[in-house]
Amino acid sequence: MKKPRSRSLLVSTIAALAGFAVLTGLGVWQMQRKAWKEDLIATLTQRLAADPIALPPPATWAGLTPEQAEFTRVQLRADFVGDAHPAYVFVGGSTLRNDIKSPGYFVFQPARLPDGRLVAVNRGFSPDKNVMPARGPADIVGYLRWPQPSSLFVADYDSGADTWFVADQRVMARTLGWGEVAPFYIAQQSPVPPGGGPQPGTLKPTLRNSHLGYALTWFGLAAALAGVFGFWVAGQRRERRKSAGRSASL
Repeated sequence: MKKPRSRSLLVSTIAALAGFAVLTGLGVWQMQRKAWKEDLIATLTQRLAADPIALPPPATWAGLTPEQAEFTRVQLRADFVGDAHPAYVFVGGSTLRNDIKSPGYFVFQPARLPDGRLVAVNRGFSPDKNVMPARGPADIVGYLRWPQPSSLFVADYDSGADTWFVADQRVMARTLGWGEVAPFYIAQQSPVPPGGGPQPGTLKPTLRNSHLGYALTWFGLAAALAGVFGFWVAGQRRERRKSAGRSASL
């Protein structure tokens, strides 16, 4: 009887240790995610509240990355290309704009910089596609944004509905014939166009940070597993002592 019980204890111990390691590892991972999210929120808060700077010169565009520059407030003067077909990007809501309460569209339109280069501008939110194109020069204040990745489950563009589902200004430019655009786009904050539409807006970080709660859950499960296993081992030992006592009495 000793060998089967010893083997059972060994297998159970290995399984318990593996489970404890996995649960503890998940808790540590969530704590790392918590630190990452806190740093991200702090970075976003700082960048979104900073005074606008001049748009980076084209010579630096290739070296810009989202980690370095996304959400940086910039100011620029550009001429909207009024005869370019706009891109309507469907949105069900926004985690960065608390003024958007219903589904609608972000309206993208190319604008020409003084050196002739094009930059795509997200002019703002509209509940429908009844939007007049912007024309002529404008002094724009906005945020640097990078294109969203494509989805495996949703097409970037529905040509029949003239609706985009991924905000990628490079694909928009190729599809709609705008010409080559900057590797980033501008999410316009101001000016507000005459009539108010589309509505530009101020971005605010509203990212949830629930990672501490998740971490405590995983650590709690690890502690519960350790407690249950400890009680089980203690019960096994009591059972062995009882069996040994019965054998001795015989």
